[in-house]
Amino acid sequence: MNSIKNVPARVLSRRPGHSLEAEREQFDKTQAISISKAINSQEAPVKEKHARRIILGTHHKKGAFTFWSYAIGLPLPSSAILSWKFCHVLHKVLRDGHPNVLHDCQRYRSNIREIGDLWGHLHDRYGQLVNVYTKLLLTKISFHLKHLQFPAGLEVTDEVLEKAAGTDVNNIFQLTVEMFDYMDCELKLSESVFRQLNTAIAVSQMSSGQCRLAPLIQVIQDCSHLYHYTVKLMFKLHACLPADTLQGHRDRFHEQFHSLRNFFRRASDMLYFKRLIQIPRLPEGPPNFLRASALAEHIKPVVVIPEETPEDEEPENLIEISTGPLAEEPAVVADLFDQTFGPPNGSVKDDRDLQIEHLKREVEMLRAELEKMRLEAQRYVAQLKGQVNALEAELEEQRKQKQKALVDNEQLRHELAQLQAARQEGERHQGLREEAERKASATEARYSKLKEKHSELVNAHAELLRKNADTAKQLTVTQQSQEEVARVKEQLAFQMEQVKRESEMKLEEQSDQLEKLKRELEAKAGELARTQEALSCTEQSGSELSSRLDVLSAEKDALSGAVRQREADLLVAQGLLREKEAALSQEQRRGAQERGELQGQLAEKESQEQGLRQRLLDEQFAVLRGAAAEAEGILQDAVNKLDDPLHLRCTSSPDYLVSRAQAALDAVNALEKGHAQYLASPADVSALVAALTRFSHLAADTIVNGGATSHLAPTDPADRLIDTCRECGARALELVGQLQDRQAVLRAQPSEMQTPLWGILQLAQELKPKSLDVRQEELGAVVDKEMAATSAAIEDAVSRIEDMMNQARHASSGVKLEVNERILNSCTDLMKAIRLLVMTSTSLQKEIVESGRGAATQQEFYAKNSRWTEGLISAAKAVGWGATQLVESADKVVLHTGKYEELIVCSHEIAASTAQLVAASKVKADKHSPHLSRLQECSRTVNEMAANVVASTKSGQEQIEDRDTMDFSGLSLIKLKKQEMETQVHVLELEKTLEAERMRLGELRKQHYVLAGVAGTAGTPSEEKPSRPSAAPRSGTTKKPPLAQKPSMAPRQDHQLDKKDGIYPAQLVNY
Repeated sequence: MNSIKNVPARVLSRRPGHSLEAEREQFDKTQAISISKAINSQEAPVKEKHARRIILGTHHKKGAFTFWSYAIGLPLPSSAILSWKFCHVLHKVLRDGHPNVLHDCQRYRSNIREIGDLWGHLHDRYGQLVNVYTKLLLTKISFHLKHLQFPAGLEVTDEVLEKAAGTDVNNIFQLTVEMFDYMDCELKLSESVFRQLNTAIAVSQMSSGQCRLAPLIQVIQDCSHLYHYTVKLMFKLHACLPADTLQGHRDRFHEQFHSLRNFFRRASDMLYFKRLIQIPRLPEGPPNFLRASALAEHIKPVVVIPEETPEDEEPENLIEISTGPLAEEPAVVADLFDQTFGPPNGSVKDDRDLQIEHLKREVEMLRAELEKMRLEAQRYVAQLKGQVNALEAELEEQRKQKQKALVDNEQLRHELAQLQAARQEGERHQGLREEAERKASATEARYSKLKEKHSELVNAHAELLRKNADTAKQLTVTQQSQEEVARVKEQLAFQMEQVKRESEMKLEEQSDQLEKLKRELEAKAGELARTQEALSCTEQSGSELSSRLDVLSAEKDALSGAVRQREADLLVAQGLLREKEAALSQEQRRGAQERGELQGQLAEKESQEQGLRQRLLDEQFAVLRGAAAEAEGILQDAVNKLDDPLHLRCTSSPDYLVSRAQAALDAVNALEKGHAQYLASPADVSALVAALTRFSHLAADTIVNGGATSHLAPTDPADRLIDTCRECGARALELVGQLQDRQAVLRAQPSEMQTPLWGILQLAQELKPKSLDVRQEELGAVVDKEMAATSAAIEDAVSRIEDMMNQARHASSGVKLEVNERILNSCTDLMKAIRLLVMTSTSLQKEIVESGRGAATQQEFYAKNSRWTEGLISAAKAVGWGATQLVESADKVVLHTGKYEELIVCSHEIAASTAQLVAASKVKADKHSPHLSRLQECSRTVNEMAANVVASTKSGQEQIEDRDTMDFSGLSLIKLKKQEMETQVHVLELEKTLEAERMRLGELRKQHYVLAGVAGTAGTPSEEKPSRPSAAPRSGTTKKPPLAQKPSMAPRQDHQLDKKDGIYPAQLVNY
């Protein structure tokens, strides 16, 4: 690319001097044109190029200040279509604009709400849509300001979503509810639009239909992200809370799912959306949140915006190629330049002009190529974004499949563990069953042995009976038989003991009965032993033994029958016991059921009571929140009045502000008590509401009157008072905001309002008008003292001027001596005239006192006319101080250490002070008094002498100061033009400095008048009617009234000055 090494000076001179201002103006102009073209009353959709320029403007300015500065002036209440398109543009700016747009839009929430409420009350088709759209925008702003992790475009990763949700289930629950509300607003807007349109294809191709359908593109983008986030959060909630608790959430999600699916289906069928956006398709049914593995089946819906076709518009200058003027700059500048300096070579263009034109053509070609490359890059970026979205969808699907496989693996592992546990349990039951079978077989074996032993016993007994007849003969055999019977009895007893133990092991309930049978068996065994002993003793009596054996046999049979009867009774007792146990278990179940029902009824009653109590608390808090919202509106209105230009005309007095601030402090104490009572008993909010209502009105009144008082206060105290009022308003708004939140009301601190209110009270007390620290009885002495001091100061000034005259004659000569003598002589004449005026004023004052006091004393007269007396004192002080300053300035001028301007200013000040003294003396003097005539003559003389001082000072200044003649030889046209521009810059700097100094002079004079007490006369509120009598004048020293603004006129030469140059009109104050 060719580079320009030597740019002609003619081209450099055409470049604009203020490029930044030109760029700023061009930017503002472009933004205004784009906003006016995008937001108009035509029933057509917003063009994308205008919206894109507005969005680029927010990134350029890093906020939406420029957008709102133009949008706030649009006549939105006059046209519903205009308001609808404004909401559409604002939605796009919020989504795609700079992040600071959210904070800028937060300041205009009230404007958005007012537009929505206005059109919501009117029966207009577009008006109803505007009402719904404004609610969506307000919800969007509130949500993103509360959750800064989510950008306005709602595009975040799953990690950011997890971080925003956190681990606290309460935060997850609240975030899910807010997203549900967000989704409801989006779906309500889409339903309202479709309700007004016919879904036919022809409607979506008409401009009126497209005007309504255009904002739904942003709604589709928002809904796709919100749907994905709500699914994630619902699965997270179901992992933390029971399913019954989240039944309401699931019902709400299912309702939104079907509405969203219907919305996507209807939108995808319209031709208007097919060329602008690729709408995803939702599954046939909602996700099953009761099954954790269903999360792996969820697919994130991805919205794809197709590549935009370039519209017929001029390419935007995104990159500035050169610092010179653009090609489309009007040719008038070049014509003016040629008219002023002429063409470079007559009417023929030289090589430099041809080179410039060639370079301009190259710049245009490069700009066109750059625009083409930019469009191609955008197309590539769009394609890459599509590929990235496809890859992200595929990655998401792979991740879900992996998660599903992990869940299935975990389920299989859990089922395997259950099967292993079941197998172990079966093996344990099998072992128990085998052990029971072994015990049963052992019991049967013992029973068979016992039966065999019993049969052997019977056989032995029969053999004993057969041998009983030959007892004597077979004594030995009998004894052996008896021993064998004893062993059998012992074995029988041992076997019965075993049967008893086994019965005790099987039937623990029959232990008592078996123990009784054991004792009976032992008793019978004892009786059998005694019988055997009796049989051995009575061996010879066989008949007795035989009979005894018969008895024993009978007893044995009876014992066997008793055992069988006991066993039957035991079985009957076991049956009765089982019946009793069944009845008892049934009774226990019935009792448990009745107890459960009673506990359920009791829990229901407790829940109803808790609900009623909670409802009462909610109603009380709703009353408090309504009162706090009303108080917030009152306080916000008061704070807004501080910046209202119309409020600048309102004024108030410090005394009234003190009373309002004191009342507000009392209201803060009442608010603290009401807040403490509410915290102690939340069911009673009456005291807090009453205190809050009174506090809001008094605080707003204090803020408004504080701003009105600052309009009459000096600059520094006024700024501090305004800042304190803003702080008071901010803290009050923060307090009422906390009272609207159920959690924040517990930590609200009403006592923090005392600090700004005390600050306002102290500033108001400082702004109260100050009176003289002199008692009225001493005013007469002070007047005489000040007049004497003024005369002494003038005498001293005359003597000092004479001394300076003598010193100047010895120290200087020539022109300087002549100038110094003329200045000092004029100063001497002025001092003599002032001394004569003071003496005449003193005589007139005495005459006024003698003629006006009557029978009263001089002090009583001065006390009666204290305001007039204070005026005399002030005027006398001003004259004495002016004389002293004049002498000091003259001394510095003679010694060449001061400025001539100081001497001129002192002369003007003395003329104004003497005019004030004459005016103060003239108020109560008789118009035919000879002293008054002489005083007026002396005043004119003082003015003439002051004019002479000014004239001699200026002429002397011109004689002493050397003026260099300008040499223009050797300067070319370009150098002359350069020096001319530098001189203009210097002139502008001097004018700017002069303007700043004049403003500073005005502020100094204003502060001087305020300190002197002149501003105290305007201390009453501006709302008072003119017919109302003014308050009594307060004591204070009256200074000079404000002088008129210096006229902008050309300076005159010395021969054009006259005597009127030293005369300055003064306004008269009624004392």
